[in-house]
Amino acid sequence: METVTKFEFKALPYAYDALEPYIDKLTVEIHYSKHHKAYFDNFTNAIKGTEMESMAIKDIFKKISKYPVAVRNNGGGYFNHTLYWENMKAHGGGQPTGKLSEAIKKTFSSFDEFKKQFSDAGKTRFGSGWAWLCLDDKGVLCICSTPNQDNPLMDVADKKGAPLLALDVWEHAYYLKYQNKRPDYIEAFWNLVNWDEVARRYEVALKG
Repeated sequence: METVTKFEFKALPYAYDALEPYIDKLTVEIHYSKHHKAYFDNFTNAIKGTEMESMAIKDIFKKISKYPVAVRNNGGGYFNHTLYWENMKAHGGGQPTGKLSEAIKKTFSSFDEFKKQFSDAGKTRFGSGWAWLCLDDKGVLCICSTPNQDNPLMDVADKKGAPLLALDVWEHAYYLKYQNKRPDYIEAFWNLVNWDEVARRYEVALKG
């Protein structure tokens, strides 16, 4: 996600039309090349010439309340979107396997119950924001949502943890195709989840 001295605007891991028919080509193109890129550019401008240039982004988030709001909003937007793109893929969906599957069933009783709770977190987030599956500091899975471009790594978050699955519920993520029907977009999202990537994040988070 970052290096010691330089942040990177990663290439989209698939073509703009790869998520069709669930997320349309134009939405992906605008979302990535305009919205996400703007967050990246504004973030790097906001930290230019400061100590944050040489910090890992997660360390910035740990003290985000001490930094300018431009760092919070744009750093969050940059980081959150990178996770979002990477936790989707063409021909995704289905269910996780292995340790992640076992942990989901242990915590939420079933995959369907997890899916319902996660979807509800996205549906009920007032205004713009995100839904998250995280691993908390006790090693337990949890679902939460954050406003605007906040995330669970920030010291301002109500619920903190290592993000495993990110869902963008800002209108720019879905409005061209779904208009104001956020629940339809969330239902479509399940056809795109890259469970291999989510499981990889889970393994990394378990190791601390």
